[in-house]
Amino acid sequence: MARPTLVHALFAATFALLAGYLILDFVYLSPIPSFSSSSFKQQHPLHGASNPSPSLHGDDYLIGVGKADITGPTVEINFMGYASPDQLGTGLRQRLYSRTFILGSTRDPASRIVYLVLDTQSGDTAVRAGILAGIAALGPEYAALYGAANVAVTGTHSHAGPGAWLNYLLPQITSRGFDRQSYDAIVQGAVESVKRAHERLVEGTVAVGETELLDASVSRSEYAYLQNPKEERDRYEHNVDRTMTLMRFTRKSDGKHLGVLNWFAVHGTSMLGNNTLVAGDNKGVAAYLFEKSVKGEKNTAEGFVAGFSQANVGDTSPNIEGAWCEDGSGLRCRFNDSTCGGRNEPCHGRGPAFREKDQGAKSCFEIGRRQFEAAKDLYNSLSVTSQALTGSNVKSLHINTLLSNYTFTLPNGSTVRTCPAALGYSFAAGTTDGPGAFDFRQNTSGHSPAANPLWQVVRNLLHPPSPPQQACHAPKPILLDVGEVTQPYYWAPNIVDVQIFRVGYLVIIVSPSEATTMAGRRWREAVKARADELGFAEGRDEGVRVVLSGPANTYAHYVATREEYGVQRYEGASTLYGPYTLEAYIDAYTKALHYLAANATERPPLGPAPPVQTDVSLSFIQGVVFDAAPLLKDFGSVVNDVAGGYLIGAEEVARATFVGANPRNNLKLGSTYAQVEKRRGGEGDAVWDVVRDDADWSLVFEWKRTNTLLGSSEVTISWEIEDDALPGTYRLRYWGDSKAPISGEISSFGGISKEFLLET
Repeated sequence: MARPTLVHALFAATFALLAGYLILDFVYLSPIPSFSSSSFKQQHPLHGASNPSPSLHGDDYLIGVGKADITGPTVEINFMGYASPDQLGTGLRQRLYSRTFILGSTRDPASRIVYLVLDTQSGDTAVRAGILAGIAALGPEYAALYGAANVAVTGTHSHAGPGAWLNYLLPQITSRGFDRQSYDAIVQGAVESVKRAHERLVEGTVAVGETELLDASVSRSEYAYLQNPKEERDRYEHNVDRTMTLMRFTRKSDGKHLGVLNWFAVHGTSMLGNNTLVAGDNKGVAAYLFEKSVKGEKNTAEGFVAGFSQANVGDTSPNIEGAWCEDGSGLRCRFNDSTCGGRNEPCHGRGPAFREKDQGAKSCFEIGRRQFEAAKDLYNSLSVTSQALTGSNVKSLHINTLLSNYTFTLPNGSTVRTCPAALGYSFAAGTTDGPGAFDFRQNTSGHSPAANPLWQVVRNLLHPPSPPQQACHAPKPILLDVGEVTQPYYWAPNIVDVQIFRVGYLVIIVSPSEATTMAGRRWREAVKARADELGFAEGRDEGVRVVLSGPANTYAHYVATREEYGVQRYEGASTLYGPYTLEAYIDAYTKALHYLAANATERPPLGPAPPVQTDVSLSFIQGVVFDAAPLLKDFGSVVNDVAGGYLIGAEEVARATFVGANPRNNLKLGSTYAQVEKRRGGEGDAVWDVVRDDADWSLVFEWKRTNTLLGSSEVTISWEIEDDALPGTYRLRYWGDSKAPISGEISSFGGISKEFLLET
């Protein structure tokens, strides 16, 4: 999302270009519902609505699930999503994970797909390349089974995680370049999650169902949506897709459930642009709650994994109360351009708990809870109403596609093409989830945008778009001609990943772009029509079922319909490859579908390889120099201790501050920085059980530098005591690692608060 720093950065661009580095802000982008329950409407199971059968046994598949920690550096690294240079991490609210789902054929065990859901802003070209290399390095068995065609790397689109891991220069700019530690945490954790899923492969069945979740998303760009033809809009009840599609994986040997994978469209922007605590945003909350809820259930296998994946997320928002002017006027933002008195800055979307001054944490938890409740209700109902996934075909394809000049024929017979990547003026205006600044506005189109002429000067110093490029992108006024800039290396992707999975009658579109609601509907519809022609339904009366996922594999910004593109709100301005981007995707994906037919033996072309730029990427991120404890203090010493007791149900917080060290010395992957421990037994024979760690939403870990010159810092651990916490005696524990000043040696240490009572 655009922030005011965008404009300052654009001024700086005229000078930074000469050094090969541009300080630019990267932009991504009703009454209060009850907090007591979610509004979701149970729909028919996917395999048939009219006559659901209680326990239909579908085809058997190889199924496996795995999960691993990918939490990168939680401090001193810019967050990926809002692109505010000031949004540097200061701690951890929730660990980030890679969740992997493998589906394979029992008839041909080499035919399988691997679907990864990362708690990141998106997939990425370099991350995907690293994951594929890491899987191959696991051994010949892995190298033979898993590769570019059948591994999809998707992101939940969280805006609350560390950045500096992306392949292209544009998103690296606000993170001050590329950070190897941040990148490696994602790649290594993702590879580990694939390994764990592979090791757990068993025969099983997959149930598929859907439900409608009515109160977890709204349109943040309704004005653009309304440009689509009325007869098309009239086919749909809502201006965002409210359907949640869910797959449940069940082990054949004992009937226990291994995991769930679902798709639902809502932006990962519940945590606000002023948040500096790492979290998985609303989908991270939903996955956390689901996995926690099934622990101990008799029909659930150990190591249950819940994946909450994105769908056509482009114009959705979790800020369900709509966009309001935060200027004291009490007015809603202007409908067509999301301004207040002609300005972007005061226009902000409001979440369900917007009155809380908590950087969006309670709103985030609430939107996550609503997704969890809808998914859990559907998961439970599948025991009675599900129709199992059927069809023996498990197939996949992947084609690197040059989208900077993709020429094709429209259904009306006219020949059109896409353009090298470029971003429009309204890209800098941001959205209601994160507004821009100064005179940039959404809904800015035409060759003479109503903005300061200075921006054209800055644009032209970076790279002046040629007349053919401007004509190709029209009516988008080009602000950043990123697809034609290759110095010091590539700024944005011109090569994208075309990837499709097929499992029986289910087809998964793996999209590199964030599709708007209507773009996603058209895309799914076109793929379904072609897949039905090719016989993918395998006898199913309703034909093929199609889901759309993304952003995956690389980050190619947005894809809007031509009608939405015409008014150039944020989503249209961020549609990289011109007005025919959606049609190009539809053409490429539908033309490739025949490779997934049951009798297909031909393999698709590989296409041109995208650049992987990890070894040439710039970095201005300073590493940890050293840590030191203050005079007469030791690492882990308590600076401010907890109180003697707290009341359950009083919304109290148990908090302690310790002499700390930089968390970047050890990411604690698969471990924890913080714990809540509960005493079991008397004082003489006490045993301390860990009851919370830093993967729990309620336990917050914060780090603060107290003296840069002397290398000292403090860590605060806060337990937001839940209403269902048990009475007893507790303490807080801190685990840290310090870096010595001269040798650079890393040493581990710990700290413990005093004991405190929890009472009702």
